[in-house]
Amino acid sequence: MKINIKARLKNKTFLISFSALAIAFVYQILSLFGFTPEISENEVVNVFSIVINILACVGVIVDPTTEGMNDSDRAMTYFTDYDERLID
Repeated sequence: MKINIKARLKNKTFLISFSALAIAFVYQILSLFGFTPEISENEVVNVFSIVINILACVGVIVDPTTEGMNDSDRAMTYFTDYDERLID
């Protein structure tokens, strides 16, 4: 099995779903040993979701292919999505 871990770690969807899976896994392991954390799993997920939403607000407007928060000169010339340009 070949998996490109570097590419997956750059994928925001993978990171969010993997993080949720990790939280659930930790709670299952803790309950297996009889340890119940004072904070519920739902509260942890809610805090995590708030942080992800804040980061997503910044990430949505950031072009990862350029340095800083600016788009490249080429990207500034685009007026449609790439898929729409392929149709024309």
